[in-house]
Amino acid sequence: MDDFAAIDFETANGQPSSVCSVGVVVVRGGVIVDECYSLICPEPDYYSWYNTRVHGLTKRDTAQAPAFPEVWAGIAPRIAGLTLVAHNKAFDERCLKAVFRTYGMDYPDYPFACTLAAARRKWKRGTVPNHSLDTIAQLCGFELKRHHNALADAEACAAIAMKIM
Repeated sequence: MDDFAAIDFETANGQPSSVCSVGVVVVRGGVIVDECYSLICPEPDYYSWYNTRVHGLTKRDTAQAPAFPEVWAGIAPRIAGLTLVAHNKAFDERCLKAVFRTYGMDYPDYPFACTLAAARRKWKRGTVPNHSLDTIAQLCGFELKRHHNALADAEACAAIAMKIM
């Protein structure tokens, strides 16, 4: 896969619409040409202890952050015409659709591909310790240093996609 946008969301709570950060890595011709990261004021705007434990973000971090529509207005032109790629696309695609619904935005049916599914095809169960993002990224030669930072995770996803998709 030579042209795509790797994307990763972190959420504030159990609601898929509660995106509190996004990372995007744009790949064209097999080369990373653009990256962006933004905090987002989540909707609903509360943090569960579990989610904060995973990614470290709190209400204080996103209190002054823009709402999703403003953030997406800056991302949409960067990813126009590209397939979105995520590690466990079910999560990120669900979040994206949910937040579009929450804000009454028309969802443009972004095509999605999944590095988790690709990794499971390449490395069968039992041949690797697990298929988590950090494990697969390492197998693809990428050291994920800030796991659960949306941009770092998108960078790892892009590295995986460039290697095995």
